[in-house]
Amino acid sequence: MSAVVLRGPAAPYAMPEQRFDAKRVIAFVGMVFGMFMSILDIQIVSASLAEIQAGLSAGTDEVTWVQTSYLIAEVIMIPLSGYLSRAFSTRIVFTFCAGGFTLTSFLCAQSTSIEQMIFFRTLQGFIGGGMIPTVFASAFTVFPPDKRIIIQPIIGLVATLAPTIGPTAGGYLTDLFSWHWLFLVNVIPGIGVTLISWFMIDFDEPNLKLLEGFDWTGLISMAVFLGALEYVLEEGPSKNWFEESAIVYATFASVLGGCIFFWRSWVSKNPVVDLKIRNGSFWAGSTFSFVLGIGLYGLTYIYPVYLARVRGDTALQIGETMFVTGMTQMLSAPLIGRVMTRVDARVLLSIGFANFAISCWMMSYVTKDWDFWEMFIPQIFRGSSLMLCMIPINSVAMGTLAPHEMKNASGLFNLTRNLGGAVGLAIINTFINNRWDLHLQRLREQVTWSSERAQQWMSTLTGAYAPMGSDANIAALKKMMGYVRREALVMAMADVFLLIAIIFAVMLVFVPFVRRPPNLGLGSDGH
Repeated sequence: MSAVVLRGPAAPYAMPEQRFDAKRVIAFVGMVFGMFMSILDIQIVSASLAEIQAGLSAGTDEVTWVQTSYLIAEVIMIPLSGYLSRAFSTRIVFTFCAGGFTLTSFLCAQSTSIEQMIFFRTLQGFIGGGMIPTVFASAFTVFPPDKRIIIQPIIGLVATLAPTIGPTAGGYLTDLFSWHWLFLVNVIPGIGVTLISWFMIDFDEPNLKLLEGFDWTGLISMAVFLGALEYVLEEGPSKNWFEESAIVYATFASVLGGCIFFWRSWVSKNPVVDLKIRNGSFWAGSTFSFVLGIGLYGLTYIYPVYLARVRGDTALQIGETMFVTGMTQMLSAPLIGRVMTRVDARVLLSIGFANFAISCWMMSYVTKDWDFWEMFIPQIFRGSSLMLCMIPINSVAMGTLAPHEMKNASGLFNLTRNLGGAVGLAIINTFINNRWDLHLQRLREQVTWSSERAQQWMSTLTGAYAPMGSDANIAALKKMMGYVRREALVMAMADVFLLIAIIFAVMLVFVPFVRRPPNLGLGSDGH
């Protein structure tokens, strides 16, 4: 938490006057659409893994790598993209990433084995990961500060909306067509983004001198550090953490790779990722981004799990329920962007984190009977708070950096959000497993043959299964245990919501210690 309290010497950087013409707007919109596809594909397969598993005749352990391989590769590329953009230019890097993402999407759809799918998904995640930080950096370097009232809400909306609707969109595509369309849907838009990138982007020039003395040790150690860390966080909860030797080895590799990477980042004359950013506001914003990632990706995961496993909803029903959050985000984004010109970003950040905590606190009272309308108000709080958090966080982290720092810093900034999501999912899955076991134990102590209520319940169920004859008692007992497990799962999920509410509430303590960033539209005089 100490990073949040920094009051470093970062003063707002007065950007020189820059052009704001139609060509750059079209180029940037194309880039934003490319970023949307890349972020969407993080979660789009999550609701359709069973269909992919059946289509490729894969095992349960194998099919999880369709998502894990993408995440591992993407998290390596995100911080590397800043270095590549400085060396080759935004135009070259983004065109390559958009074209490569489109090609690998097509190849994923053509996969005939799980091995091919994992290989192409790894390439897709690595190449696509370069689009995300490049868009964030361009938003702060291409356009003058008085135009950010338009730009920041757009990228904030895309960065939070894409993972929110990912599972829903994937479920729709699979139900309507087949799992192949999870990837084919990227092809036509991807070609368009690639062409726009090549012909429209003219933001900067390459600096090939940066490739001289390239720090291969730093690159390899960063790949080992982040890749192994992502593997541990993704696979740890399902493998009982350090009871599995693979998790132990991956943890050791991540620690070793991290030590070498941080050492190279400080001693190398031309590091792959420069960690020597002396800007307290940037590190504060990155810390808040990390926590936002926990809530963003965590709730995107747990809502569909509840609706599917407890309520038994279909992909269509889950999509209708989750649509409330996405619609709230879209409606609130332009309003919040305009308010940012008049209100201290820290005030909006406080309201955002408070509303998110309230949303999770309301969900901590969830029962097996909650459906669309019971979740309606919490989702409105959640959708609006995501935008109230994301836009000010962008301003806090990136709004006071010099242009030459943007590309490197953008990679680090986006990395924190993704790592926050990975940590959040690991915490949520582990917490659910532990609390589920605890609540099962407590409920089983109450559902015993000495309990009059349990006997009445068992008698009612047995009567319902009476036409089955001698198997009625067994069927009734199985049904009762299913009820108990479901109730224990709901109670565990309620505990998770409460935990996330506490995390977001605690972060409010640190907001007053953040330096005030310039308001959108006020340029460098926003203080």
